[in-house]
Amino acid sequence: MGIAGLVATRATCTRRKVGAILVKERRILCSGYNGAPTGIAHCDVAGCLREQLNVPSGEKHELCRGVHAEQNTIIQAAFHGISVRGATLYCTHQPCSICAKMIINAGITRVIYGDGYNDPMSETMFDQAGIELTALR
Repeated sequence: MGIAGLVATRATCTRRKVGAILVKERRILCSGYNGAPTGIAHCDVAGCLREQLNVPSGEKHELCRGVHAEQNTIIQAAFHGISVRGATLYCTHQPCSICAKMIINAGITRVIYGDGYNDPMSETMFDQAGIELTALR
């Protein structure tokens, strides 16, 4: 979790800094943090539309220019041809339902997180998919 926290320091989101790592057989496969896609201005430079519109946390994800840390971690693994099937995701925050869908379909079998996130749908999906979800705090 300490490494996920360190990765989070690279996040460019103005609302929440999140870091994630994928681990398999005690080896780190990939890491990711939340921020804009490659070549797109980051929120700490361009500003946050959701903040400007007073959108509450967890709503209207489509208005965010950023990619979540969990998504970026899975994307980096795919980009580099690394299989994540059977891996554990360590994340500084509980994944949202959008990330939960990606985690489930990527074949990740366990999620360990630090801070909670109010998204009961993600908890339900993890439970139904048989993915172990563990809070450390």
